[in-house]
Amino acid sequence: MWRSATINLNVKWEDPDMKNQLLTTAIGALMAAGGMTAAHAQTPMRCSHQLPPSHAVAQVIDRWAAEVETLSNGEIDVQIFPADSLVGAGENITSVASGNIECAFSVQFQWGRTLPIMTVTTRPYSFADLDIWRNWDGSDAANFLEDRLRERGVENVVWLFQTNESVFTSNGDFLIQPEDFEGIKMRGLVPAFDASLEALGARAVSMSGGDVYQSLATGVIDAAMTGTDAAVSRSYYEVQDHFSIVPVISVYFHGYVNPDFYAGLSDEAKAALDEAGALASGWAVDAAIEAAAAAPGELEAQGANVYRLTDEENAALEAIMQPAFDERFGAEIEGAEELLQLIDQLRSES
Repeated sequence: MWRSATINLNVKWEDPDMKNQLLTTAIGALMAAGGMTAAHAQTPMRCSHQLPPSHAVAQVIDRWAAEVETLSNGEIDVQIFPADSLVGAGENITSVASGNIECAFSVQFQWGRTLPIMTVTTRPYSFADLDIWRNWDGSDAANFLEDRLRERGVENVVWLFQTNESVFTSNGDFLIQPEDFEGIKMRGLVPAFDASLEALGARAVSMSGGDVYQSLATGVIDAAMTGTDAAVSRSYYEVQDHFSIVPVISVYFHGYVNPDFYAGLSDEAKAALDEAGALASGWAVDAAIEAAAAAPGELEAQGANVYRLTDEENAALEAIMQPAFDERFGAEIEGAEELLQLIDQLRSES
């Protein structure tokens, strides 16, 4: 513990040089004590996200938070608020950019209108290769998106892959063939992906992940698409009885902080965020593989019917969905072709 000190300057000094030397030493000590106190002061960092605590990505976030605190020697006090308990999923981006909170995690869909290039991984049947995600952190593709995030007023600190495997949920029968989607009201994601659903004949209804369960339960929508892991953690099996497994999109979350908050951190704290982010990126891939392997059996254990589409059945959906996505995405989003080329470089790396 640091104690305050009082220097009595009214003492009569026999030796002026000794007085000056002692004053210099005392002032230096006080400045050092003040500097060390500031260096060890905890800086609260409130982080909001939409996921239930049981979700695989939520558990990686908790692990990341502990790592940040350890690596920063306690300078950053990470406070995690899951399940929309601090602000809603749709408010996370603006809340961080405006400085109302320090930190949040968002799924890429939430940038659909503000920064649509973030939704590139919703291109149907294009991002199943796990090498993309193993090599993502620090890559040119990641840096490309981080530059654009800064332009939107947030500083990215961590990328967390969730899944490259999805399920089409439904009641009564599986969604497999293109004609199965005709007239179905489905949860939409972002405009370009919604165009691919509509090409199948579905009607896309956009909503956040937290709203899907209730919408399925009340009939606002007939079906949904989500990660296999999320179908378990969000208990979709309580309101849907058929789950068709498809490698149609890849889903990721990312954590970001307010730029002014970030600028005010010490170099050591910034380095801690960098190191923890790189570690968590790898943990997320490992957790995703484990969750995807377990999810089908967990759904079946709850009485759900589960079916994995064959290569031929996936090809039939891809032939319709991918061109519709490309037409909408490529026409609207500047830099899309460059980003896709950067992502292609990650497929062959190990």
